[in-house]
Amino acid sequence: MIEQLIANGIILGSIIALAAIGLSLAYKILNFANFAHGEFMTLGAYLTFLFSASLKLDFIASALMAMILVAAIAVVLDSLAWKPMRSRRASRTTIMILSIGVSLFMRNSLIAIFNPDVKRFALPLREGISMDGIVFTEFQIAVVLIAFAAMLSVHLLLSRTSLGKSMRALADNADLARISGINVDRVIRSTWGISMGLAALAGIMYGLVTHINPSMGWSIILPVFAAAILGGIGNAYGAMAGGIVIGLAQEVSTAFLPGEYKVAVSFFIMIAVLLFRPKGIMGG
Repeated sequence: MIEQLIANGIILGSIIALAAIGLSLAYKILNFANFAHGEFMTLGAYLTFLFSASLKLDFIASALMAMILVAAIAVVLDSLAWKPMRSRRASRTTIMILSIGVSLFMRNSLIAIFNPDVKRFALPLREGISMDGIVFTEFQIAVVLIAFAAMLSVHLLLSRTSLGKSMRALADNADLARISGINVDRVIRSTWGISMGLAALAGIMYGLVTHINPSMGWSIILPVFAAAILGGIGNAYGAMAGGIVIGLAQEVSTAFLPGEYKVAVSFFIMIAVLLFRPKGIMGG
């Protein structure tokens, strides 16, 4: 029983970590909490469903197209909504409230377009694999592998590329980065694209192991925030660790508590850790 819950926790934690990395990147560089992050997750899942159902594309091609389109939509939304606010030196609170408005607009638009009914990807059913009493599917294995591959890619981006170094420089000191010759607007656009592309991937993975509905992103956004804060808000590597911890905590807690308390347990662990390490597991 516990072994199965641990396996489920790793699967859920991988998805939460994937979303939390994008959230932390955006927070560190753009300096605000984006509450529309969950809706970009949902949008990625719905676009994948749309491309596979309407255009008859295979799942991988549909997912890649969805990630690219979500990233492009995020960049356009930044130009239309958030960039003017930054130009006016709007406060962090004002920009955060704007993100809540964007979140509500996107969620209700998805309901109007796709209706609130639950949907599933048109993929063949697979028989579960049993190993020492732990049952999992090929899709769940793929979710974990893809999530960790994406995390490794983010690590390589931040540590080995000029764009990653520019992103870290902008996160440390925006004014110094600007006078050093870094194209700040380009870095911000890239950050939006990467962050929301990761959000879309997390939403697709979440829909793959559960189902798709307009509130799926909203239902997981609080654990995603908990993972980002637990790992150290603004620290992509901490978000990875925080996501796994939150996923494990939520699933293992169901052995002792009713399932509706899962989110509360994850926040209790976050608070307990922050009491002893205020900057999170890896600092932020």
